[in-house]
Amino acid sequence: MVSTEDSKHKGEGHRKRLRERFLQYGLDGFADYEIIELLLTLNTPRKDCKSMAKEAIKKFNGIVGVLDAPIDELMQIDGIGPSNAIGVKIFQNILEIYAKEKINLKKELNTPQMLFEFLKEKIGKKKKEFFAILFFDTRNKLIINNVSVGSLNASIVHPREVFSDAVLKNASYVIVAHNHPSGDPTPSEEDIITTNRLVEAGRILGISVQDHMIVVGSSYFSFKEKGII
Repeated sequence: MVSTEDSKHKGEGHRKRLRERFLQYGLDGFADYEIIELLLTLNTPRKDCKSMAKEAIKKFNGIVGVLDAPIDELMQIDGIGPSNAIGVKIFQNILEIYAKEKINLKKELNTPQMLFEFLKEKIGKKKKEFFAILFFDTRNKLIINNVSVGSLNASIVHPREVFSDAVLKNASYVIVAHNHPSGDPTPSEEDIITTNRLVEAGRILGISVQDHMIVVGSSYFSFKEKGII
């Protein structure tokens, strides 16, 4: 019969080996559950985290699902208490800040995928509809970005509002974006009409609208990529 003391030492040895693997190789070769297990060990002294990590991966369909899961749902996993759940959410938020700041440092958002990575952190996960305008200079550097609450048929998307700021900021071109809280990035008829109106206004003023992106949590629709702009 294995004693509690033996079990404890076995568990400590396992988490030590897990951490040593990480220090030597990073996360290369780690299974998804092992990554979550490693994260849970940081806030779980002297307790096996493997079973709860496996259950979390299964319940939330992978690492991204675990990180996105609400705290109360994480705590439904046997063994995951408030400290574990809060630790997971802190880690998720740190990742989001890191990704946002890393992209901000580059300031070169020259592909739809890079734009998506930037915009999804700003508006992709919002439960309300948000509209964003990105202003770029002649060297394709992001000057500034504005985010406002409201749908495409609101006054904030009127060409006057968009291009008055573009003129004040000496922008060479703009990229506009909004989110669909429904999770479906497919453009509506109103989206297309508004885009055409903005493109035409920009053409008259000499400040082009290079793209309009509809962003949701895990995907996007690029008017430029689809040949609509």
